[in-house]
Amino acid sequence: MSRFPENFLWGGATSAAQIEGGRCEDGKGLSHLDYVYYRGPKIPCNFMMSGDYARAKAEEDSLNFPNRRGIDFYHRYKEDIALLAEMGFKSFRMSISWTRLFPTGLEDKPDPKGVEFYHNVFRELHKYGIEPLVTMIHYELPIVFVEKYEGWVSPEVVPYCVKYFKFLIDEYKDEVTYWLTFNEINMVTAVPWLGGGILLDKYCTIPRGFRPFAKMPEDMERAWNYTSHQALHHQFIASAMIVRYAHDTAPQCKIGNMFNLHHLYPETPSPADAYRAHEETEYNMFFCDVMAKGYYPKWMLSYYKKHNIEIKWYDNYEEILANGKVDFISLSYYLSSIVTADPDRQERIGNFIRMLKNPYLETSDFGWQIDPTALRISLNELRDRFNLPIYIVENGLGAFEKPDEEGKIHDDYRISYLRSHIKAIGEAIEDGVDVIGYTPWGCIDLVSCSLVSMSKRYGFIYVDADDEGNGTYDRSRKDSFYWYKKVIASNGEDLD
Repeated sequence: MSRFPENFLWGGATSAAQIEGGRCEDGKGLSHLDYVYYRGPKIPCNFMMSGDYARAKAEEDSLNFPNRRGIDFYHRYKEDIALLAEMGFKSFRMSISWTRLFPTGLEDKPDPKGVEFYHNVFRELHKYGIEPLVTMIHYELPIVFVEKYEGWVSPEVVPYCVKYFKFLIDEYKDEVTYWLTFNEINMVTAVPWLGGGILLDKYCTIPRGFRPFAKMPEDMERAWNYTSHQALHHQFIASAMIVRYAHDTAPQCKIGNMFNLHHLYPETPSPADAYRAHEETEYNMFFCDVMAKGYYPKWMLSYYKKHNIEIKWYDNYEEILANGKVDFISLSYYLSSIVTADPDRQERIGNFIRMLKNPYLETSDFGWQIDPTALRISLNELRDRFNLPIYIVENGLGAFEKPDEEGKIHDDYRISYLRSHIKAIGEAIEDGVDVIGYTPWGCIDLVSCSLVSMSKRYGFIYVDADDEGNGTYDRSRKDSFYWYKKVIASNGEDLD
């Protein structure tokens, strides 16, 4: 008998910005992710400043913008969904592009071609019995809100966003049961441009040669903390408002949060390292606290006071949050990290990835430490803290891959990674955790978020496209395709 529930939602995950393509077709507008340009292998691209954005605008005809191409899902969605159905998917996580429906975000009425496109996608999924899991905003923000306002720092974005959210519920509530409001909502505090459309150098001076996640001068850290947490506050508000709206108007819909889960170990048994790990863990859980419990925890308000972060609270925010608690917890999980209290080696609270090496773990091609046990531990902690169903909506292994002489990709490393994490999920279910679904990231190769490239691949399905947009874009099945099909058919029992 399987340890996974009979109705477990096996599937895979994507986002509109990374798969759709169809730039400016049928009236689609541009988002802030459409201005992120490729800078080379293993070079993070989503840490954007005013100069980067100015260059993207000035050199639009010559720079490489992979998000604008995606993998051409806009034209190939029937082919792609048929492949997902062949694997036996029960669930497909996708997002809706705000600018395909409202090209600038300011329109009173949506573009009918964009509206119909998503109806077509949902119909195609339901034809195969696949449940859509829809992210309302997977980072994408119409570019006008960067240029006219200050990204999510401005409270003026909130009513436009809520109007967009309400349209989604009203239009698609009979086709979509499971919704997520913001993808990895904690990312705004780690990468302000990616998560919030924030050009940080408008608020402070950025040191020459500054690299993402490095130690910051005080004025930069102050600006980073203020802008990112102010933007986060507005995202919390918009999320809570639509949760309340959906509960009132479409009670059949289930709305979840989504955050990046990052399990942390102390580097040594010293009390100082242990407290640092506790402090970081509390910070990571804070994003769920607000959305699942409906209020800011007292320790976070103390953190704001200690770091001179003066949030401009949205009117009536306490009541809005209390009335907009999510129905389930969803998360991405890729790796664990270790932390230290040593001020010369530690990184500030809230960074996305720490690279202090854990000698007990293997790493991926990209230096991410592989740790399925940490996933089991974290799932148990989430159960105890929130007592809500949990949907694991991202997990996976990015790797450099090229077909062999026979056109095949033998990705045993991916199978090994997923096998160990599925085992850990099964063990957590036996521990009493209510896990309702699992959608590994990038089930079909797509544009990488961090590197804005095709060469970092996650999928069960290979897409013949390179970082420059060359290739046939034809799809082919990797070894992991057939393995995952077997996993789903056995409801997680056959992992060999």
